[in-house]
Amino acid sequence: MTFRGAPVPATQPTPSASLRASKLQPLWLDSPQRPTPRPPLVGDQPVDLLVVGGGFTGLWTALRARERNPKRSVLLIERDRIAEHASGRNGGFCEASLTHGESNGRTRWPAEYEQLDRLGLQNLHEIEQTLTRYGIDCGFVRGGVLKVATSEHQVGYLEPDREGFLDAKAVRQMVDSPTYLGGRHEKDHAALVDPARLAWGLAASAESLGVTIAEGTELTAIRRRGTGVEVTTPGGVIHAGQVVLATNVFKNPLRRLRNYVVPVYDYVLATEPLSSEQLQAIRWDPSIGLADSANHFQYYRITSDNRILWGGYDAIYHFGRAIRPDLEDRDRTYTKLAEHFFATFPQLAGIRFTHRWAGVIDTSTRFNAFYGSAHRGRTVYALGFTGLGVGASRFAADVLLDLLGAVRTERTRLEMVRKKPLPFPPEPLAYAGIGLTQLAMSREDRTGNRGLWLRLLDKLGLGFDS
Repeated sequence: MTFRGAPVPATQPTPSASLRASKLQPLWLDSPQRPTPRPPLVGDQPVDLLVVGGGFTGLWTALRARERNPKRSVLLIERDRIAEHASGRNGGFCEASLTHGESNGRTRWPAEYEQLDRLGLQNLHEIEQTLTRYGIDCGFVRGGVLKVATSEHQVGYLEPDREGFLDAKAVRQMVDSPTYLGGRHEKDHAALVDPARLAWGLAASAESLGVTIAEGTELTAIRRRGTGVEVTTPGGVIHAGQVVLATNVFKNPLRRLRNYVVPVYDYVLATEPLSSEQLQAIRWDPSIGLADSANHFQYYRITSDNRILWGGYDAIYHFGRAIRPDLEDRDRTYTKLAEHFFATFPQLAGIRFTHRWAGVIDTSTRFNAFYGSAHRGRTVYALGFTGLGVGASRFAADVLLDLLGAVRTERTRLEMVRKKPLPFPPEPLAYAGIGLTQLAMSREDRTGNRGLWLRLLDKLGLGFDS
C-alpha cells in the first residue's frame, strides 16, 4: 500500500506513544450495556433443534427457527459469552455481499452472480426490517461504503471509466485525506452497526420468542443416536432432533471439516472521541464506512460516540492453526496500524488510541461461506465467511434451516450452497503456502503486478484473504 500523506509533525506524539494508554479490549465489549452471562446448561435435556455457537450465525438461526416454526423448541449453547469472539470484535460493516465482493462473486459464480447480488440485497433489507420489528438498538445506519484508491494502480480497480467514479478532488470532498487518488461510493450495499449490541439484541429477541440460551456450555462430544443427535456437555446430555453447528473458526466437532478453514487474526484500533473541530477537519459523514483497494486493505468507520475505528492491513496466520489469547496483543501490528492512520489523516496528529484488540476470522479458500450436513441430514453447518459474516450470517441461517427441512428452495439450489471450496493443505504446507501468498499479495500492493503465484492460485480457484 502506498500512502502519500504528510508525516506526523515531530512535535506530536509518535504512533507508539499514541497507543501507550490503550487497553487490550474490544471497544464494543467495553460497555455497561453488556448483559450478565446466562447460566450454563444443567441436566439432560430434550430439544427439537440445538444450535451450537452464540455468534451471528447461531443467533440468526435460533431466531429464524422460531419465526419459521413457533412450535419448535430451540436451545442455543455457547462455550463462552454471546458476542465474545468474532461477532463482538469486527468492524461493524454489515454488507449485502454474499460472495466477498463483486469481483470474487463474478469470478467464482459467473452464472449465479446477479441472483446472488439480488439475494444479498434482499438479506440486508430483511436485517433492517428485523431490527425495526424487535426494536434492536445497535446503531444501524445505511450509508454504504466508500472504496478509495491510495496508489496509482488501485485507481484502475475502481473502474474510472464507469459511471460513479470519484476523482481525487471529489472523493476528498466526502472524506479529506491526502492519500486518496480516487474512489467509488457503494451506497446501497452496506450498513454500519455496533456488532456487539446487534448480537445482544438478537439474543434477547430470540429469547422473547421462546429460545433458551445457555452460556458457558461447551460441546464435548456429538454423535447420531436413533432418530436424533446426542450432544454431550459438562452439564448434561442434550437429545436433539436436529443440530446446527455454528462454531465459526473454532475447532469443529466434525473432523472432516477442520482443513476447510484457517484462523486469521485481524487487528483493530479505536481512537478517543473526536472533537467537533476534528470531525470538521476530515469532512466525513459517519454513516459511511471506508476501505481502500489493496490486498492488505484498511477498513475504518466512525462510531456512534465519534471515535474512529481503524482495522485491517495485517492478516496473521499462526503455524498449526493456532488460536490463543496471547496472539491478540501484537505490538508490531498495532504500531503499523497507527502509522497508517496518521499518514491517512495527518490533520488528526496527536489523537490517542483508547482500545486495541484482535479477532479471529474463519477464512476459506473461496472467501465466502460453505454449507453441508452430517448424521444423515440431522446436523448441518456453515463455515468460512472470511470477514463477511455480519450480514451473510442471516442468509446462512435460512440456508441451514432449509437444509434441515430437506426442502429445495432458491437458496439450496445455488451452486454456491451445493459445492464446497477446496480445503487448505495440512501443515507445514499450509503455513508455507499462506506465507508465500501473503508475500505475493504485498508485492502486488506495491507494484500492481498480479504475479505468477497469485495467477496460479486464481487458476486453481484457491485464495487467502481476511
